[in-house]
This record gives sequence, structure tokens and C-alpha cells, in this order.
Amino acid sequence: MIISRTPFRVSFFGGGTDYPDWYREHGGAVIAVAIAKYCYLSCRWFQNFFDAKHRIVYNRIELCGAIDEIEHPSVRACLRHFGVTDGVEIIHNADLPARSGLGSSSSFTIGLLNALQALTARPQLGRQALADLAIHLEQEVMGESVGSQDQMMAAHGGLNRLSFDAKGCRAHPLTLPQERLENLERHMLLFWTGLSRNASEIAAHQIGNIGHKQPELRAMLHLVDQAEDILLGSGDWGEMGRLMHESWTIKRGLSRHITSDQIDAIYHTARANGALGGKLLGAGGGGFFLVLARPEDHEGIRAALSPLICTPVKFDHVGSQIIFQSRD
Repeated sequence: MIISRTPFRVSFFGGGTDYPDWYREHGGAVIAVAIAKYCYLSCRWFQNFFDAKHRIVYNRIELCGAIDEIEHPSVRACLRHFGVTDGVEIIHNADLPARSGLGSSSSFTIGLLNALQALTARPQLGRQALADLAIHLEQEVMGESVGSQDQMMAAHGGLNRLSFDAKGCRAHPLTLPQERLENLERHMLLFWTGLSRNASEIAAHQIGNIGHKQPELRAMLHLVDQAEDILLGSGDWGEMGRLMHESWTIKRGLSRHITSDQIDAIYHTARANGALGGKLLGAGGGGFFLVLARPEDHEGIRAALSPLICTPVKFDHVGSQIIFQSRD
């Protein structure tokens, strides 16, 4: 049995510029951090005592006789990539809900690729090669309308500036003093809006609008440079909060599907109670809302947004890894 653990991510700036339809021509950049909330995947060879050859467990259970019968697109694509012929059992667990704006779908793909290469005794891919493979499978094989930041963050972990262009995707770690990094953690709150959505559908609408939203995307790209200077500097987080507010204001104009009256009310309430800035994570429509606020204001913000569930934030620094391996 193999068990992989793969982090989710929080994207701060540049989201939307990581779609290949944009960055292959204009270039893109994202600042994001992996968080210590994880997707877990256990994989083992499946003993064929029953009619089914493969058993896949996520928010449903699939019992299939052939890979082509598997409905989960990532499982089907990953098994085909590795040329698996024997039966397998794959079981998924996660710390946070799916479709929540934290890159959970790509964390699943990265974690499954990591586990399957160990299960099939393949040479372990490096982090960049793992991310490149997941990007290829999700965008080209599965045909999903997804960007390229989620796969990169799930594979690499840490706090990064990601760059995207026609030559590919690269991760540039942002090295902050430990005290400043922990201080950033203490300023962050994640609120579950209670709204799930299909990110690929919302992203498809954004991608279709790219030709009409070039000024907005260039503005979001410009904010990445400013945010990097703040992160690597020594000032307080008020300026980063201001940039997050500006970025969210731009992002919500990229598509009518990104926000809603309910989401806008969450942000308005957070700001009225001391939030420095914030943004909805992921493609939009629901999921988690990130709030940046001074620690002394957290209690008041949580009370004002009750009964929304608030999740504390800790960073992950290692990316996807195998945490258990047994060949018995």
C-alpha cells in the first residue's frame, strides 16, 4: 500500500494569468502558498475476489471492470498514463471540502500520480516534472478548463512566485525570515462560504472573456511585482491588504460568475470589522474566502461572520510526498 499526502494552496495574487490561453502569449505570474491542509490518497493492488477489477472511493464508490469504465476523470487519465493493467484500489480523504477554491482537484491529480509511480515502482519524478505531467493530463488529456498554478503549488509546496510563459511553468521560492513568515500565517483567516461550485465551468467563462479583459489581467499581473516587494520587505501587512483589496476588485470584474451578493456581504462584513483585505479563492462562485487581518481583530471578524466556519492557516513547506509505503 502507498499513501500520498498533497497540500492545498492559497493564491494571493495573479490568479487568472495562469491560464495557458493567456500566458502563452502575454506571460503570467502568481504568488501563492501551500497550506497544511491535505489531500490523502491510498493506493494498493486490488485483490480480485469480486466481479469488479478496480475500486475507487471518493465522495462515491466506483466498482469497475476496466479503466475505460471509471468515471473519475483524473483516476482514469492517471491509470492510463501509467499503463496499469492489474486491478487497483484508490481511496481518497481530505482535510477540507472539494470544490472549495484551494486547488483540490489538482492536489488530487498530483497526489495520485505520486502514489501510482511508487505503486508501480517507477522512478520518482522531480517536483517540476510531476507538476508538468499533471498540467498536461488535466489540460490536454482530460480537457479541463484549469490554470497551471494549482499543480505547481501541490507539487512544490512552500511560498512561491510562479511564472508562466510559452516555454513552460517555473517556481521561484520566496524566502522570508521565519518570524515574518509566521507573522503572515497569524494574519490569515479562511472562511468557508458554504457554497460549492464547478471551477472548470467558471474558468471556461473567464477563458472565453480573455480577449475582452486584457487591461484587467495586465493590472493583476502588475500587482504580483508589488506584492513580492512587500513580502520580501519588512513593512506591516496593511499594504498587502490594500493590494489584495485592489486585486479582488479587479478579479470580480473578469466574469459575472465570480461573485454574488452573499459573497460580497461576507467581504463587506469582514472589512467593517477590521480586515485589511481579502479575496475569494479559486475561480470564483464559492468556496473559501481569505481574510487578511491583524491578529487582535480576528475575534471580532469571526464573531461578525458567525456561523461561517473559520479555518486557521499554517503553511506547508514540502509539497506532495509519500507518507507511507509497504510492499507486503
